[in-house]
Parts: sequence; structure tokens; C-alpha cells
Amino acid sequence: MAKKDISTGVVHRVPTDLRRALTSDSVAREVWENITPLARNEWICWVKNAKQEATRSRRIERVRTDLIGGKRRPCCWPGCKHR
Repeated sequence: MAKKDISTGVVHRVPTDLRRALTSDSVAREVWENITPLARNEWICWVKNAKQEATRSRRIERVRTDLIGGKRRPCCWPGCKHR
């Protein structure tokens, strides 16, 4: 099965689990493609920064629902330190 192309962040690549969540929801994917690379970078880093798998899973779902809800960046996130 080939990976579906999806835009990345400035520094970070989209991890497989986040890619799966975004490509399975056409609305979330459309919003993802329309936000800036810096905003995508923030979402990716926020997901990757989770220390526990359960937290990471919740964050991935939240990326999807927040994008659908119109949010363009993670709430209460100081920002990616890797940019």
C-alpha cells in the first residue's frame, strides 16, 4: 500500500499515525493542506512531544477534531522548539 502524499511541517515530517488520521478524514485533510507549513509543524511537534502512547493517541484525535472545528494551531502550546 502506497503512502498518501500529505504536506509536512517546516522541520518535522508527518508521523505515520497522524498521517493515517488525517488521510482518513477528508475535511481534516483539506484544512491540513490549507494551513501554513509552520502551523503544521506545530501540530506535528505537539503530537511527537507526548510522553505516553495514550496521550499521543488523544492528541492525534484532537488534531483531527480541532482542524475540523477551525483551529489552525494547538491550544496552549508554547510552540515547537525545533524551528
